[in-house]
Amino acid sequence: MPLRLAGDQPGTGTTGTPRDATWFDSFFAQHATQVHRYLTRRAARDDVEDLTAEVFATAWRRREKIPADYELPWLYRTASYVLANHRRKPTLTLLSDYSGQEEGDLHVRSVDPADLVMADDEVRRAMSRLSTRDRSILMLHAWEGLDGEGLAQALGLTRGGAAAALSRARARLREAWEHDH
Repeated sequence: MPLRLAGDQPGTGTTGTPRDATWFDSFFAQHATQVHRYLTRRAARDDVEDLTAEVFATAWRRREKIPADYELPWLYRTASYVLANHRRKPTLTLLSDYSGQEEGDLHVRSVDPADLVMADDEVRRAMSRLSTRDRSILMLHAWEGLDGEGLAQALGLTRGGAAAALSRARARLREAWEHDH
């Protein structure tokens, strides 16, 4: 079956549904959480909301080009492009970060994508050395943002037990990381 684009029928999706504000509201409600989680796992916490908004702004502008029945993969691909563009942008260093330094020492920092890939590979290697339970605890905390009572509920432990399990998992991750360095 050939891939059908929404643009094959001007102004509508392949089901004949207009790609208007009502369609977009539904599209957003259906996919926003997944896109937000995708970006949360890959970007700084302070940037996730803005990046998610940028992905959906792009989706609105290009709504006629989004393949019918492949909306989420299209959004993930778009999110990867938005994230790559974001990482290429230099970040302005605040003057308050350089109190007492010479004016000529101020500069614009940028993140090298190669460094991010290297760090990503190193984290994967360290995580692969952990037990399934430790990986799960760390991912629930880091990726899903659970801590305290939320982490305890997810693990079926008391709050103190969850805190202890998280602490032990972090210690084992630190050991695995140091093993590779």
